[in-house]
Amino acid sequence: MRFGLVLLLSLFSIASFAQGKLQIEDFEITNPSDEINDGRASIKVKGGTPPYYYKWSDQGTDTLSRTANGLVEGLGYEVMVYDAGGDTLYQDFKIPSSSVAENLNGTMKPVVDGISKVIFWDPFFAMGMYDNRVILENGEVARHPNGDIRTNKIPFIVIWLIFGAIFFTIRMGFVNFWGWRHSIKLVRGKYDEDDAPGEVTHFQALATAVSATVGLGNIAGVAVAISVGGPGATFWLIVVGLFSMASKFTECTLGVKYRDIGEDGVVEGGPMRYLRKGLANKGMGGLGKTLAVIFAVLAIGASFGGGNMFQANQAYQIMAGEFTFMEGYGSVFGLVMALLVGAVILGGIRSIAKVTEKIVPFMAGLYVIAALIIIFKNIGNIGGAFELIIDGAFSPKAALGGFIGVMIQGVRRAAFSNEAGVGSAAIAHSAAKTKHAVSEGFVALLEPFIDTVVVCTLTALVLIFTGFYDDGGLGGAQLTSQAFGSVLSWFPYVLVIAIFLFAFSTMISWSYYGLRAWTFLFGRNQMTEIIYKVLFCFFVWVGSTVGLGAVLDFSDMMILAMAFPNIIGLLLLSGEVRAELKDYWTKIKAGEILNTK
Repeated sequence: MRFGLVLLLSLFSIASFAQGKLQIEDFEITNPSDEINDGRASIKVKGGTPPYYYKWSDQGTDTLSRTANGLVEGLGYEVMVYDAGGDTLYQDFKIPSSSVAENLNGTMKPVVDGISKVIFWDPFFAMGMYDNRVILENGEVARHPNGDIRTNKIPFIVIWLIFGAIFFTIRMGFVNFWGWRHSIKLVRGKYDEDDAPGEVTHFQALATAVSATVGLGNIAGVAVAISVGGPGATFWLIVVGLFSMASKFTECTLGVKYRDIGEDGVVEGGPMRYLRKGLANKGMGGLGKTLAVIFAVLAIGASFGGGNMFQANQAYQIMAGEFTFMEGYGSVFGLVMALLVGAVILGGIRSIAKVTEKIVPFMAGLYVIAALIIIFKNIGNIGGAFELIIDGAFSPKAALGGFIGVMIQGVRRAAFSNEAGVGSAAIAHSAAKTKHAVSEGFVALLEPFIDTVVVCTLTALVLIFTGFYDDGGLGGAQLTSQAFGSVLSWFPYVLVIAIFLFAFSTMISWSYYGLRAWTFLFGRNQMTEIIYKVLFCFFVWVGSTVGLGAVLDFSDMMILAMAFPNIIGLLLLSGEVRAELKDYWTKIKAGEILNTK
């Protein structure tokens, strides 16, 4: 018996020795096309004690998968394999780049990651104020597919934007809650003066600014926020939208106050002007010039990227997805789009305003009507829908990241969508025909309300009323399309038209923002303006033709980064705006500023 046991143990030892220690049998790296972000790596191991587990640096790859897909070309990765016996091995690798787009994307990705660590840095967690881990309902820590712990973040950029919105709300005497009636009168032309300086009407300035903010974020971005944060994110989206109105009021008042009007009547305004001139009046000329230049550089980059290439790229992708005959014709689509954009922007702000004042009411009206039809057809769900929103806002599921996670999804979407505090809208509003800077601040109040409180909220309500707030693997515009399509089978086609119009109007408005930043740096003359407009149209074509990944992420961050120099200036100049508001409202009540119509 003892001999048999010894023999059995010996055989087991020999088998274990023959099996050997854990080692790589095969490791394959492939780049199947010239498209970005489609790299693939596969590892095969032998020896050790099965089963094997794989810890990829790519968070989207499961620990049971020996293959990772969707990797960025030119970027370094690593995989650690460990077996049931505790043995481990490590392999680092890089997917080779084979095209210009892949090289550019791979180069920009580390840059984007570095900038994001600053913009999305979480100061509250850094100071140990809360546990940022996502805890599941069963008490376990939530993890990514690769095993990394899932965390919430309260990004610094969001804190900065929300701080500004709350500060300006208090500083301006809660004008965002009582000034809206006067805003509507101004937009309707009740206080128009024929001899007022400027290039466009109050309504045209509002339409231009709204067209730059109402876009794919209202459709795709909201769907992502609701699917990730749950229905409760809607509540916080509305709250931030209401407070953001004060930021728009402040920046657009300053935009008109410090604008420059040339002998030819052309207006040049925006943060570049009030940062430089306004801070100089306070004895901070050096700081003002520095902030103005930083803002202008960021605005130019943002106009080529998030305000241009991203819009063209997404418009083509969505249209080609709905109309399959367009697949493979991105360059043709880009050329047509570039010609359409060029035909409008060559005429300057007056031409842009004439287009946006027609497109914005049409596209917004079309979207709002369709959303209301969906909501009324599901009106029986109204009680459950609002219960989901309120309960989700204050006692959200732990799986969605807890209270902090749900709040941040709503706050982030609102802050990113309406661009209040970014300063871009002040460029459009500075061209308005008015003798009173504060009057344009009142008009600008309506932008976050339209963009966030109305359009974004309607998108969220459609998703919740139809039960499509849980994405089930879908995302963005596709999720919104399915929600609408569940009631109106033909709506996906209408949505495609709306997306095209959103993208087109955003591009022509951002072309003006970028142009004013460009001429601030290089001077305003025919040559500098033509160079910018040609470059802008070229990037429309590029955005439709080439996958740009990290380049677009970089330009999106430039939009957000514009808030840093802008809000610094707004805080320092807020006293002036408060004084202007008090003086203007006194004159309104005294009848010194007359209702002309």
